[in-house]
Amino acid sequence: MKEAPELEAKTLFEELCAREPGRYKPGQLRTLQRRVRQWRAQQGPEKQVFFAQEHRPGEAMQTDFTWANELEVTVGGQPFAHLLCHPVLPYSNWEWATVCHSESMAAIKRGVQAAVFRLGKVPRYHQTDNSTSATHDLRNGKRGFNAEYLSLMKHLGMEPRTIEVGKKEQNGDVEALNGALKRRLLQHLLMRGSRDFESAAAYESWVQSVLEKANRLRGAKVEEELAAMRPLSVQRLVEYSEQEVVVTAWSTIRVQHNTYSVPSRLVGQRVRVRVYDDRLEVLHAGKPLLVVDRLVGRNGHRINYRHIIWSLVQKPGAFAQYRYREDLFPSLVFRQAYDELQRVREGRAADVEYLRILHLAASTLESQVEQVLARLLAEGGLRGAEQVKALVAPARPEVPELAQPEVDLSSYDALLVEQREVAS
Repeated sequence: MKEAPELEAKTLFEELCAREPGRYKPGQLRTLQRRVRQWRAQQGPEKQVFFAQEHRPGEAMQTDFTWANELEVTVGGQPFAHLLCHPVLPYSNWEWATVCHSESMAAIKRGVQAAVFRLGKVPRYHQTDNSTSATHDLRNGKRGFNAEYLSLMKHLGMEPRTIEVGKKEQNGDVEALNGALKRRLLQHLLMRGSRDFESAAAYESWVQSVLEKANRLRGAKVEEELAAMRPLSVQRLVEYSEQEVVVTAWSTIRVQHNTYSVPSRLVGQRVRVRVYDDRLEVLHAGKPLLVVDRLVGRNGHRINYRHIIWSLVQKPGAFAQYRYREDLFPSLVFRQAYDELQRVREGRAADVEYLRILHLAASTLESQVEQVLARLLAEGGLRGAEQVKALVAPARPEVPELAQPEVDLSSYDALLVEQREVAS
């Protein structure tokens, strides 16, 4: 036990039983565990001591990210995977939160700015853990602050500081409040009676309304904090970064290690991309052209069939080996339709018919095409694109024949006569 302090009593008991079979009984395990605890308390190695910290009003803000998937929130009926960027004032426990999808610089910029502009003041320090949004590896094994994060701190007038690598307890206040925040939100979800929200913005607004109520209960200490903090005297920074990229011959751009499709008319053009935490905005010559949900992680892809179907329908042979082919099935119904076409058609004919259906969806309404496909699949009658087109095409409206009315102007003459008589 001196040589390997991490050994557990259960492991030692198993070894004793193996060495001397029949001598020990399972009920003796608890006795050994008690004796091991006693030995460690009296003769074991020294343990790490944690030191309670005294927080001073308005000295620091701590910010951390916490996953909130356990809340089981849905948006529009669909599971909503997300994090909360959670800034806290440790002295008063005043807190704020913004919804985000990754621990990105855009997310921390939005979260911290939302908090300090809500307060109208800033503390001396801003403390984070060693997330890649704020820090990067140094050659000496330590971590330094990213240039963009330092720029944010300088703009807001706060000094950055971070915890030691692997020392989460140094961010203990916000770490503890992460759990308290989620428990509070869970309680309010139960009171609300529903975990579904119409949009991510509506959900974030609800989260912040819950925090407003909680912060009112901390009023006296929050006032102490505000009295010790400096006024916020700067404008809000934009909450995105920008990149310039060239659109490839595949009608795609690569941003933050992920691939996105853009309209094919941009092939060969240089576009500017604004990278937010949750979305990308694509601009050409300063004009916004496209907004797309941002992917999390690396080597992902988001291909919109509407951007490429006009070319693909003319080159159907490319469909079979297309790298991003799975993105060309907008829903399960479209995938089922393609599988059915493969069953009833031979060779590439199924690809051709499916691409014509996809072209029809891009030219009309995808929802209408999906409804027709679902009906044909249910009836077992899907055969090809012309069949779908005939059912999707709107009925020709009948123009009614209207008789041209006769206009009697004599009433106007009578009105003029009356006006002359009144005037005289």
